[in-house]
Amino acid sequence: MQLSQYLDSTYLKLPNQANISEAATKEKVLQLVQEAIEFDFKLVMIRANYILLAKEMIAKANSKVTIGTVIGFHEGTCTIQEKLQEAKEAVALGVDDLDYVINYKAFKEGDISLVTKEIVEGTKIGLDNAKIVKWIIEVAALTNAEIAAISKLIKETVIENFGEENASKVFVKSSTGFYKTTDDKPNGATFESIQIMVDNAKPLKIKAAGGVKTKEDALKMITLGVERIGTSSAKQIVEGKEINSSY
Repeated sequence: MQLSQYLDSTYLKLPNQANISEAATKEKVLQLVQEAIEFDFKLVMIRANYILLAKEMIAKANSKVTIGTVIGFHEGTCTIQEKLQEAKEAVALGVDDLDYVINYKAFKEGDISLVTKEIVEGTKIGLDNAKIVKWIIEVAALTNAEIAAISKLIKETVIENFGEENASKVFVKSSTGFYKTTDDKPNGATFESIQIMVDNAKPLKIKAAGGVKTKEDALKMITLGVERIGTSSAKQIVEGKEINSSY
């Protein structure tokens, strides 16, 4: 098992969120892509405005690293049409993976028809363009029962509309890494939340994002059934170093 091929190396902070300049943000993205090439990570997860830059670097290095971006990030509450437009623009730039933030607030409020509609339409754009689709459910904002229910909803909606033969192209993903919790509660994947996702989303694939801080944690997540791990510290994980960041 090649651990690096499970890792989606991630940098999604805007300059104001990291309190750094545009130029410094670009340098962080360049470093992320270079590390992904050197360590043979599965994917770099970046903002859409850096897709072309990353593609150029990856092609120049003759690397197989793929590129993902986020849609409706990070609250997930923008309209379906806004999400679809973002997705179409990312597809036009040549992205490989589309990671949508599902409207988990609408789900919690009982608006299942809206959530189902965005799952169908967002997944369709991805599959029609031969892209991998991931639905971020934000486990820290949900109860265990809600994690189970939304995971099951995504699974049933995808299989009903696109067939089980496309299940391997769609993920349920735990977290954005940007959700604000109270009382120092984890804002990303936990072993408990991932197990619930595995139990309710399979045969769709599972991505654990946020909260994976050691190589041992990463390997345990894979043992639970995770196919991808999103982290801003992919290099430290493969090197066996503990990390302190929350994402």
